Amino acid sequence: MNRLCLTLLLFACALNAQTPAPTAKPKAADAVDKMAAGLKPTRILPYKKTGDTELKLHVFEPEGFKPGDSRACFLIIHGGGWTGGSPPRMYPFAAHYAKHGMVGVSMQYRLHSAKTGVSVFDCVKDARSAMRYIRSHAAEMGIDPQKIIVSGGSAGGHLAAATALFDNVNEDGDDLKVSPIPNALVLLFPVIDTSKDGYGNAKIGERWQELSPVHLVRAGVPPTIIFHGTGDTVTPFAGAKAFQEAMLKAGNRCELDINEGGAHGYLMRSQVLFDDTMQKTDVFLKSLGLLK
Repeated sequence: MNRLCLTLLLFACALNAQTPAPTAKPKAADAVDKMAAGLKPTRILPYKKTGDTELKLHVFEPEGFKPGDSRACFLIIHGGGWTGGSPPRMYPFAAHYAKHGMVGVSMQYRLHSAKTGVSVFDCVKDARSAMRYIRSHAAEMGIDPQKIIVSGGSAGGHLAAATALFDNVNEDGDDLKVSPIPNALVLLFPVIDTSKDGYGNAKIGERWQELSPVHLVRAGVPPTIIFHGTGDTVTPFAGAKAFQEAMLKAGNRCELDINEGGAHGYLMRSQVLFDDTMQKTDVFLKSLGLLK
C-alpha cells in the first residue's frame, strides 16, 4: 500500500470514530402513559392470595370521601394480551371517575404464562374474584354494591366482559353467593371473539368457546358501551359489531362507538380521543343513573 492510500485510510477511520452511530428514535409515550405518570392511588388493598401471589386493588378515593359513604365504583382492568401490563397503565380512567365522585379502582390479576402455569382461565377467575371482593366489602370501601361499573382495554375488556358472562369459571374458595356481575360494562377495543377469527384462540386452546364473549351473550347482560376502531387488526372490529348485534337480539342495551380507521388502542394514544371517550362514557353512565 502506497503512502497516499495509507493516509486516506487513516483519515477515514478517524472520521468514523468521530461520527456517532445513529440511535433508534425513542417511542413516544401514549397519552395515558403521560397522564398515569403523575397519578397515585389513595391506597392499595389486597383482594386475593393465590399461592405466593397477593393480588391487589389500586384504589382512588374521591375528594371529600369519608367512611360510611356509598359511592358508585368504576373498576378498570388493564390489557396486554393477558400476558403483560399492570394497574398503573389504567390510572387515568380510575382517577377520572374519582374526580366525578366515584371510587375508582385499577386491578391487578395474574398474567398468563406457560412457564408459571397461569392460564387465561386464571385471569378470568381473578377478575370475577375482584368483583366479588368489592361487592362483599362494599360497606368498608364506601361503595354502593349496586352501582359498580367494570371497564377494561383489550384483554382487560375481555376480563370485564367475563365478570358478566362466564358463570362457570370461578375460583375455588370464592363465595358463589356473591354475584360478580356488574351494573354496567364499558369495553375499550376488547377481546370479544376468541375464535380463530378473533384474538386469543391459541393462548386459550381447545376450550376457547368457554371464554368467548360473543358466543355467550344471553338476556340479562348489563348495559354495555363498546369503543372500537374499524382499523383494528388485533381484536378485529367485526367481533365488536357481532357482539352488539347479539346483545340487541337478546334484548340487552348495547351501544357501539365506532372510530373510523382506528387501530388497536387508538383512544390510549391521543389526549383528544381519550377525553372524547370519557365524555361519551359519562353520558352513558348518567343515562343509567350511575353518574350524577
